[in-house]
Amino acid sequence: MHMIWTLIVGLVVGAIAKLLMPGKDPGGIIITMVIGIVGSMIAYFIGRGLGWYAEGEPTGFIASVIGAVILLAIYRAIIGRNSRIHH
Repeated sequence: MHMIWTLIVGLVVGAIAKLLMPGKDPGGIIITMVIGIVGSMIAYFIGRGLGWYAEGEPTGFIASVIGAVILLAIYRAIIGRNSRIHH
């Protein structure tokens, strides 16, 4: 059940990140979920490094969205650079 909940939260966080950074992105719902889940993990590790979260403590929703936005910006920079090389 934890995995299903993680996927649902990842989808929501990824969707919010895409809403905050409108634009054309390659990838569909799977990429959105991955960005949300990995963005949440980024926020967790950064938060732990800064002492905001203890081990095993869940990442905050806002921090997850911020992590997903950062990841989306990196993703766009890499994909944008690759698409310019191939054209």
